[in-house]
Amino acid sequence: MTVELAVLVPIIVVVGLTIWNLLRFVEACALFDRVALDAAISQGVAPSGTVSSLSSVGAVQSCIEEAMDSQSCTVEVTAHPLSGAERHREGISFPVSPFLTNFVCTLVYHPWPGSFVIAGVAYDSPLVLRHSRSIVVDRFRSGVVV
Repeated sequence: MTVELAVLVPIIVVVGLTIWNLLRFVEACALFDRVALDAAISQGVAPSGTVSSLSSVGAVQSCIEEAMDSQSCTVEVTAHPLSGAERHREGISFPVSPFLTNFVCTLVYHPWPGSFVIAGVAYDSPLVLRHSRSIVVDRFRSGVVV
């Protein structure tokens, strides 16, 4: 029985860490899904100060990072204007506004611990786990969200 226990304990530890990281990732994704869209709408639409996409991307990213407050997650935000062909792909049949911008927010989760070996059983987590959300807004007219 001692030999069986010595063989199973490392496997149980590795499976437990995998499940624990998966649950933390799901929890971070649930929070990120709520926060990312709200941040893009509140900070990306009608930005205060300079009216450039870089300032609005920085504001959206800092708002999401404040709300996430996690050491194992990083946030990436990109924004690009929609052209006519992209509008039809997004389901927009006519241009509501020529200033539509697509914000793509990405959550990057770094599992803990990165890797270790216990009694011959190796645990290597994937490099990173990614989750993305996107929203199309009119940056110069508040309230116009596609």
